[in-house]
Amino acid sequence: MEGNSSAKTTSTGRKNGHHPGLYVLFFTEMWERFGYYLMVGIFLLYLIDPVSHGGKGFDTRRAADLVGSYIALVYLTPFIGGLLADRYLGYRRAVILGGILLACGYYGLALPGNTAMYVSLLLIILGNGFFKPNISTILGNLYNREDLRSKKDVAYNIFYMGINLGAFVCNFVAAYMRNHFGWGYAFAAAGVGMTIGLIWFISGMRYIKEGDVKKPVQKEDMPLSKIFGYVFLPAIIAAAIGYFFSSFAGHTVFGTRSNDAFMFACVPIIIFYASLYFRANREDKRGLGALFAFFLVSTVFWVIYNQNSTGLTIWADQYTNRQMPPALEKIAKPFGMLQTVRTDSQMVVKIDRYFRAQTNAQGTTVMVKGIDPYFQNLPKSQWPASGQLHLLSTEIFQSVNPFFIIVFTPLLVGLFSWLRRKGKEPTTPIKVTLGIWVAGLSSLLMVIAISTRDIYVDKASMLWVIATYAVFTIGELLVSPIGLSMVSKLSPTRLTALMMGGWFLVNSIAGKLAGLMATFWDSFIDKKYYFLILVIAAGIAGFIMLLLSRWVARVVYEKTGAY
Repeated sequence: MEGNSSAKTTSTGRKNGHHPGLYVLFFTEMWERFGYYLMVGIFLLYLIDPVSHGGKGFDTRRAADLVGSYIALVYLTPFIGGLLADRYLGYRRAVILGGILLACGYYGLALPGNTAMYVSLLLIILGNGFFKPNISTILGNLYNREDLRSKKDVAYNIFYMGINLGAFVCNFVAAYMRNHFGWGYAFAAAGVGMTIGLIWFISGMRYIKEGDVKKPVQKEDMPLSKIFGYVFLPAIIAAAIGYFFSSFAGHTVFGTRSNDAFMFACVPIIIFYASLYFRANREDKRGLGALFAFFLVSTVFWVIYNQNSTGLTIWADQYTNRQMPPALEKIAKPFGMLQTVRTDSQMVVKIDRYFRAQTNAQGTTVMVKGIDPYFQNLPKSQWPASGQLHLLSTEIFQSVNPFFIIVFTPLLVGLFSWLRRKGKEPTTPIKVTLGIWVAGLSSLLMVIAISTRDIYVDKASMLWVIATYAVFTIGELLVSPIGLSMVSKLSPTRLTALMMGGWFLVNSIAGKLAGLMATFWDSFIDKKYYFLILVIAAGIAGFIMLLLSRWVARVVYEKTGAY
């Protein structure tokens, strides 16, 4: 299906331009990411919001545990989806099935009750498994054509812009819907976005047909039945052992039962990926080795990234001064970006001076009559005479990162194009090294922010969290688009979707680690140590990548003819 003829070039894309399928995939991914980031942007806030406000009333530990588990599982299932698409479904069918499950899950979150919530989360987790690795694989396959191969990195950058357009817009929609109508309508909006993306994808399938190629099974490939027997069954058994481990040992290993279950379950899956390397032929082994080295160090990057839905969301909600100047308030109000808090007595979650939610013997948060927790660390001199404040909704801060991606992407692409012409462009692994260090620098800004004030009596300026996202964005642009491209470049052809699943497994483990860290948020009385852990981890991971950079660059050159 990968033709190189001039006829093929003329019929499926301009010789000097991009494949038309790129724009089908661009807008499909944009709408899918609209739904995903809308949901994940408000999920923690929804869980900790008092029941009287329409939320679940969870304490921070329980909410962070559930959010971490969700992020982990939503990125773990691409392992399964990639396998099934590679061997049986094909990539287009897998994307359509995934989109349907995702839309149903988002609509389901609008329904009341915990049962509906957990069933909906399961649908989203399964849907992402079919959707996420396979739409990226289709793009890579389209650009494996000889006339388009040199444009692959640029294509992935354009594709990545689609992700961030959806991620930027969705939080404004989420704020409007939840402030005007309630949480359920906000979640339903995510379902509408996925539905639009699904319709767009189906209408443009003729343009991406050549990227949907099921690879023939090779003699060295493990049959799917064996994978289920050797990987999934051991993973389920390991998860059960992890979940019930505390019943025998008297304590958990990773803080909660769900953390233990997930971490134990990952062991057989990691062993499976390691076996792919040891069973591969010599040519494939070098590519897989370089790819796995990249996976290892990028885990730290993704732990920092996933603070956007855990640690940084808590910071923006509880410790950031979200008051807006009157002029900007007038602009923001019609768009539903403002959240109203009042000083009058109401039913709220009982918290201590360190913002730790108080729970009863059953682990349920205690509700009391009191003022909105936002005022606890706002000096009384700043309390409103009218008794109410209009604040920037917390989820809006999650649009800062995609905004800077949209702004910085052309600047960074231009910079590297200029360096390429000068013969001074950094190699791919050097870019990754710099990206991890820059991500660590963003966490260092949070350390500085916390060190400048007592955050339990005085809120921090919103400029700190905005600057943190801005710095992190530069690191993200050096790592994330490169990650998708490296999987496409270094994977054996028949294992491309499976290795896309491996890339998302890295995201999965990192998401769970981010959630695990956030479950200990209340234990860090001095919050700067929470972010200092991330700074140190990024420094070490970047140094490891630097040591491996020459070897990885050689392998990339062998596979692609470019560094």
